[in-house]
Formats: sequence, structure tokens, C-alpha cells
Amino acid sequence: MKQRSEELSVSVGKKEVEQPSTNWQELKLRRKMKDSVPEEHLYLGFSHQYGDGIFPLHTSISLFLLSYCDCKLFKIFLVPTGENADDQLVTKNLLHDLEVSLISRHQLPLVVQSCCLPAVVVKDGKFCRAGLSVVLRHIIQKTYEADPSKKDVLELLGFKKTCLKACAEVSRWTRLCEISIPLAVERFLTGSAEQCQSIPPDILELERKLGEPVRVHNDDKIRRQKLQQQKAGAKAALPVLAKEAAGEKTVEMREHPLPSLELSIAFSKLLVQEVSATVNREPPDIRKTKTSDLPPLDHVFAEGLYFTLADIVLLPCIHQFLVFSKKQGTNLLNLPLISSWYRRVQEVPRVKKAADKCNMQLFQLPELQSTPEEQLQNFFLVPNELEEEHEDSHFIGGPRPTMTKLMESGIEAKFSPHPCPNWTLDWNGLPAAVSPGEGKMSRDRALRKQQQLNNLVAVVKKLAKPGDVIVDFCSGGGHVGIVLAHMMPSCQVVLIENKELSLIRAKDRSDELGLNNIWFIQANLDYFNGTFNIGVALHACGVATDMVIEHCIKAQAAFVICPCCYGFIQNTVKFTYPQSHQFKTILSYKEHMILCRFADQTAVQLPPERRLIGKQCMGLVDLDRAWAAEGRNYSVQVISMEPESCSPKNNMLVGTPT
Repeated sequence: MKQRSEELSVSVGKKEVEQPSTNWQELKLRRKMKDSVPEEHLYLGFSHQYGDGIFPLHTSISLFLLSYCDCKLFKIFLVPTGENADDQLVTKNLLHDLEVSLISRHQLPLVVQSCCLPAVVVKDGKFCRAGLSVVLRHIIQKTYEADPSKKDVLELLGFKKTCLKACAEVSRWTRLCEISIPLAVERFLTGSAEQCQSIPPDILELERKLGEPVRVHNDDKIRRQKLQQQKAGAKAALPVLAKEAAGEKTVEMREHPLPSLELSIAFSKLLVQEVSATVNREPPDIRKTKTSDLPPLDHVFAEGLYFTLADIVLLPCIHQFLVFSKKQGTNLLNLPLISSWYRRVQEVPRVKKAADKCNMQLFQLPELQSTPEEQLQNFFLVPNELEEEHEDSHFIGGPRPTMTKLMESGIEAKFSPHPCPNWTLDWNGLPAAVSPGEGKMSRDRALRKQQQLNNLVAVVKKLAKPGDVIVDFCSGGGHVGIVLAHMMPSCQVVLIENKELSLIRAKDRSDELGLNNIWFIQANLDYFNGTFNIGVALHACGVATDMVIEHCIKAQAAFVICPCCYGFIQNTVKFTYPQSHQFKTILSYKEHMILCRFADQTAVQLPPERRLIGKQCMGLVDLDRAWAAEGRNYSVQVISMEPESCSPKNNMLVGTPT
């Protein structure tokens, strides 16, 4: 299992991903933004206090990180869920050195009112960051920018700075840390006495993950060092064992055992030291050992060997769970790894100090014996459906049998006529910052992007009316949203994107145009809960298309969506495929995945016959989506963009509530 800070997951964004920027470019953009709008407001939800905890736990986590980073760069507001919160009662037990104010929900900036908390917004600005992981990562970045000597704070973001960066909608690890465990603990604390005797499944899931082998960058070298250490330890133990066998007295050496290699590496990094004795070349027997025969690495912290943001997120949650369990007499024998992790985290520099500032009274747990994996599985009933379906997706075969099966039931890909096939924007008459060519793409690609935008803008203009709110989901660099905001000044346009750098570039273009009817929200889709009239998305990858449709249906909003990356579609916590009743009665999950896989076979370099099959598979997958939405009182058309050569993924789903 890869270290989770390196977790590869389905991308919720664009097919045409921008090339990753170097660190100095990203830092330059962030500093430019920082210089123009220095003050930022942090809004945290508040429901109640229980013991030494502040709820919801997302607020406790945010305050703990601020304390750990010693960050005072934000003006902090608590947003009570009730209207009669006592200012002094609420704030007296918060951080000793942070100033916290109360604000009611209706006093929040409008852009924040559209988001789940926590949220950070530039004072009097239009750029908002929402959701726990996004906000925490921003606090870390701002702390380091303000004081580059705090490199240990930046290290919280993990290898390649990706810790908890993957969206919770598609990353199981992010979802477990950011959503599942905080909610599970909150429910546990408010459950009945009988419910408190059983450990929540999400806590057991964390215990199971802490027992999985760790894989990190350069782990082959570290595993060879571990093998060498194990062999050296075995040699040293032989004389002692011989003396014990002969009945001789031996000196007890277990009181201060040598630390494991994993612990040495983890804490040497925390203390900014080099691990000793790691530069010598391994002996031949170690060097020749097969990788498969090397000993696995054990977890030191949540994501592997190194202390990261994941540990910061989990500590307040697990602390509250353990404190309450101790009071209730809950049996913790099945959580030896979590107990060891809890003790180990307390040894990290500044953790205890940060906990003290938050009035979080950490305590020592007794060491527990590891639970056999078979016994743990009896306590933890894993929902295997998704894993089984995922395994089922490794298939061999083509799409023709599946397509034939659908045709025998009278189902074929069908496309509605384009409502305005010849409509185009006057690109030469528009300001340069409106054109997608400003996004540093080739001339040919910019032309195709203009053609794609012609299609989306034409349909949106037919649907929109003055005063409407239009949301550009998975907005990337803002190609769609900026054109819409410029062309329809009487509408409010909201750009939602998880990638900060893309959104900063979009804001720069918007500032150049002087647009006043546009907001920028860096968040996962689930953290946007505002009302809107039309949702748009250009090349929303895989399940992102279905997430956007779901958002629009919940808001009873129209949608204009160009799907992409059909091969990334898979069953998730929220979606199972096929979706419509018509397809479910005919196709299995595996058969539907065949259609999704071959729907991606539309690249221009492929043979024409293969591209045609790919287009038909695209049409069938989108027909399933359309019928699923129609089952929820929508009228949906599947349309081909004009010209079809503007993109290999040239389908448009246009839906309106009936």
C-alpha cells in the first residue's frame, strides 16, 4: 500500500490537466495574492463544548493546528449553530493566546454562507477556501510563507506536499480522516450507554490501516537497513540465549530497548537530524535479497513513518474518543495500534504544548498487546461491496457483446439535435483575458477550447435569466466561468475548484477584466451548499460528472455538462453503476464498466471504426446518466458538440427540472 500522502486517486477535475508548477512559481503566486490582500478571516462552526473538546470536531482540529503552528495570521470567528450563545461562555476556554469572536450565520460574507465550515475568506474579497483539509493546508502554507524558518510546519504536508490533498469524494483515506472519524466520534459521544460499549467501525478501520505495511519514497533502501538491523539483533541475541540455556544469570536489557529503525527515521526527521549509520553500503547478503523478501515497514504515525497533517487531524478526534471510552469503561483491547500511536504522537515536539493551549489534557495509556488480525476482522465488518466490484472491474473483452445485449432490449446511443449549432462568440472582439489562449496553451488547443466554450455558453445563454446564479464546477483555470461572467454581467458566477493554483490564475484573469459578478471557492464539491440556478462543467472527470448532476438535482438547478474520463468511473460511497432503472435491469456492474472503458477510445489517432465504437459507448454511458436524472423529474438531452472535432470527449448533457 502506498503511503497515503502519495495516494493516487481518481482526479476530480479536468482531462486536460495543467502541467504541475514548480514550487517557486506556486509560492510566487501565493505571495502575490498575500501582498494584495493581507488579512484573512477564518470562520469555524460551534455547536457546544464537552469536557476539553469544542464541537464540531472540525473546529477543535483547526484550533489545534493553529496552536501547533503558533499561527496568528487569521482573524478567527466562531459561528454558533444556536442564536443564544454566550460570548464569554463560548470563548473563555479556547486558546489562551488567540483572539476569537462570535458571529451569527446571517452576518457571514455571502460567499461563506454558500459553504460548509471551516472556511477562510479574504477580508472584503471574493476568494474563499472551504472544507477542513483545504483550510488546514492553507493555514500551513500561510504559516510557512510568513516564517520560512518553520520548515517542520511545511513538512506536515508530507511527501510532495500531497497529504490530504485528494478529494474526500474519491479518496478513502482523506474521507476517513476528514469526515468519517470526526463524525463517528461525535456520534459515539452522544450515543446510548449500550452503543458506547462497541467501537465504531471507522475507528476499527483506522486500527486496521495502522497495521498495514508502510510504503514510502525510497522504502527499498530503508527495508534493507531494517533487514540488516534484524540480523544484527539476532546475532547479538545468540550469546544471551546460550547463557539462558546454560542456566546462567543475564542482565535485564529490556528496560530501555533500542528504538526500531522506523522510530529512528521518524524522530530524526522531526528533530532535523540525520539518521546515523545509513550511508554505508549494505553487506552482499543484504544487497542481494529480493525486494519481496525484505521485511515490511511498520507504522510510526498515521500515514507511515512521518508525522503529517493526518496526525494533526486525528489527534483531537482519537483523544475525545479515548477520554470518553475510559469514562464509560469501553474495552479498548482491540485498539493496540491506535493506543501506541496516541502515546507516540505525544512525544512529537510541540504537540503537548499545543494541546495545553487548547485545554486538551492528553493522558498516558497502558501498552496493549497486538490483536490477531483474524480477531480484529470479527469486530470490524468491512463493507466489501465496493472492493468486490473494484476487483470485478479487471476484465478482458470488448464492448460488442454488451452493446448487442442493450440493442436486443431496444437501447442504443441516441443524440438530440444541437439547439444552436452555428452560434459562436466573437472571440476577436473580446478582451484578451477572456480567451482561453491566455491560459498558456498552444494555438490549436486554444481554438478547440474556444469551440468547446461556444457550445456551453450558447446553451447557458438560452437557459439563464437576469439574477441567476451560475456555478462552474471543477472550474480549473476558469475558462468557462470567466466567459460567462463577462458575457452575462446580470448573473452571479461561482467558480468551484479544488486546485488552488488554477483558481488563483483564474482570479488574476478576472481582476484584469474588472469582473464584479464572480466568486472563487477552493473546495471539494461536497462543501458547497449554496443555492443556484444553473450548474456547468467542462470535462468533469469520471464520477465528477455524476457529482455535479447530483448537486444540480438537489438544488433543482438546470445543468450543462461535458463529461470526460469515462474510464475513471467506478462505484464509490455515493454512486453505484449503472444508475438508471433501465440499465440496471439489463447490465451488471462489470458490463457497464466495459462501456466506460471503451468510451475513452475516441482519440483522433485511433482508427475511425474504433473511434465510432468509442462514441457509441460514450452515448450509452451518458444515456444511463440521462435516464437516471429523468427518474428524478428532469428532462435531459444528450447532445454532440459542434464541431465534433473540438474534443474527443464531445458529449453534452443538458438537463432541466420538470
